Amino acid sequence: MAIRQFDTGFIDLNGKTVLVTGGTGSFGRQFIRTVLGRFKTRRCIVFSRDEQKQYDMGQDISDAEFREIRYFIGDVRDVDRLEMAMRGVDYVVHAAALKHVPTAEYNPFECVRTNVDGAENVVKAAIRTGVQKVIALSTDKAANPINLYGATKLASDKIFIAANNLSGAGGCRFSVVRYGNVIGSRGSVIPFFKRLVADKKDSLPITDPRMTRFWITLQQGVNFVLSSMELMHGGEIFVPKIPSMKIVDVASCMGPGLPHEVVGIRPGEKLHEVMVPEDDARTTVEIDDRYIVLPAFTDGPMRDWTARGARPVDPEFRYASDSNDEWLSAGELAGMVGEL
Repeated sequence: MAIRQFDTGFIDLNGKTVLVTGGTGSFGRQFIRTVLGRFKTRRCIVFSRDEQKQYDMGQDISDAEFREIRYFIGDVRDVDRLEMAMRGVDYVVHAAALKHVPTAEYNPFECVRTNVDGAENVVKAAIRTGVQKVIALSTDKAANPINLYGATKLASDKIFIAANNLSGAGGCRFSVVRYGNVIGSRGSVIPFFKRLVADKKDSLPITDPRMTRFWITLQQGVNFVLSSMELMHGGEIFVPKIPSMKIVDVASCMGPGLPHEVVGIRPGEKLHEVMVPEDDARTTVEIDDRYIVLPAFTDGPMRDWTARGARPVDPEFRYASDSNDEWLSAGELAGMVGEL
């Protein structure tokens, strides 16, 4: 199986100013490196609330790259600070979020303030400062959510889609990208298994032997955002066509010969990932490398995308990790891990 890289059709960022909220996270760092490697931007702004992570990121960036980067301390909960940071910005990638499911369950008010109120603040600041495009990172957990984190990201997705009605004709355009597990990101099971193997543990913990997940590399995720930013009209949720793999097979690849200990599903965790629920099928189209969930409150986007060659999916379509047509082999997973 050929692993899609989503590395063509990028938006042209030459001479532009780009801001990334949560820019010191795994995605933000890779996004900034990719943009600086491919384009001559006017500025890349890293907006985040952790000064130590910004300092550490600065130490990892070369002097030539450093001249194009600006580090902006701020929190997406603070709309005034966001407005100040977005002055003169052309494009925004919203990656800031509280992401850990158990943390969100135990701290619901904090999760809502960052993921929901923060989304509203990004929308307000982008409209007020004349940003051209905003693309927000979502998660599979926002589709039919069963935990608080997923529920806040569903609310966030709805906020960004509806924002296109607030910005007016010719105003800022807002879209969303949604994808599954990122190989090698903080919190991913891959580094966790690698640490256990390196520590010579005598088994690997498995939540449920039936569990499946979608898999994407960090670079694929960055490429997908850059290509979706070029394709977007405003109001779309872009979902990449990526392969699935059983967690037991992932564990076997990471620790060959090690037995598996079934520890049970954590609170709020799903057995399988869903990125396009069946209820969204009637407003979903597909192109060669992605599905596109269109806003339901108007049929204009459906006409626009089908005129561009997109194909409506089956009315009973559901894009889930257990029923996916594409599956990773052990060798393909090893190749993806080797890219880290």
